Amino acid sequence: MKLGIGAVGFGKRVQINLDLIRRAEALGYDSAWTAEAYGNDAVTTATWVLAQTEKIKVGTSIMQMPARTPAMTAMTAMTLDHLSGGRFILGLGPSGPQVVEGWHGVPYGKPLTRTREYIQILRQIFAREKPLEFHGTEYDIPCVGDGATGLGKPLKSILHGNPDIPIYTASISPAGLRCAGEVADGVFPMMVDPDTFDETYLPYLEEGFAKAGGGKGLDDFAVLPGVTVLVNDDIDAVRMPVKGGMALYIGGMGARNKNFYNDLAVRLGFEEAAARIQDLFLDGKKMEAAAAVPDELVDAVHLLGPKERIRERLQAWKEAGRKGYVDTMLVATPQPEALELLAEELL
Repeated sequence: MKLGIGAVGFGKRVQINLDLIRRAEALGYDSAWTAEAYGNDAVTTATWVLAQTEKIKVGTSIMQMPARTPAMTAMTAMTLDHLSGGRFILGLGPSGPQVVEGWHGVPYGKPLTRTREYIQILRQIFAREKPLEFHGTEYDIPCVGDGATGLGKPLKSILHGNPDIPIYTASISPAGLRCAGEVADGVFPMMVDPDTFDETYLPYLEEGFAKAGGGKGLDDFAVLPGVTVLVNDDIDAVRMPVKGGMALYIGGMGARNKNFYNDLAVRLGFEEAAARIQDLFLDGKKMEAAAAVPDELVDAVHLLGPKERIRERLQAWKEAGRKGYVDTMLVATPQPEALELLAEELL
């Protein structure tokens, strides 16, 4: 199993801890990952990290597809791949309707159709076998119809791109996981319990692999779960901030009847807690919602507490790695000692 590190935090100012990233690089971490929501973007931060590191790969988890045309994303990925000597990994996601429509001001549309078409277009551009032409449900290239001049023509990238740039997608719903297994090179799942991966994630990925054909499977597909790792003898002290973040997703990332993270908590076996967390969060009771996140759920998907406790729980992650369920653990932590503990145990 490889290790990656989260490289950017959200807040009033862009926060990139280059000292921590360089420490991870020195320890042998494989990758660092930037992100975006509706503040800082993932591309500028990835560029910044690539320019100030030497060996570690840098990826976006995620670039929001509705925010950029496929061609713009391809241009960005090819440029960063060239300038970094092949260290860039392209991570994409559909985001959610609140951000897509409320921030970017475009229709949410059909996210899985968009994902399939987006990746098909990217691969055409990267391959550079012929001028780009694509006519689908979400994308029509060259553009025709209302407002078009009729002067557009198929073009081939001036830049000779790398056809092997990895393309990962963020997916947690069954349909999203099937789509990732079918069209992507890897997936960013959330709230992964290594003990139940073969029940909550694997069946849907395998359905996608089967649709892709060609013998595709976990051997040529990367699973990169995000895991918060905090070393502290007082486990309750480190659980609470993690619970706050989980309550935000389970309770507030979406509408009451459309929240993929809440659905995932149900699939993980916490149906009653998921309903209570959502009710409290949507009623404005955020502290109570955080307190309602079960300790068992936190401990199943994150690594918190004294070093020995984390070492014990790492055995399940090691087994998941041996089975091919996890390619890279994406570590979220501000602690050098946490990075060192994981490197000691896994690298």
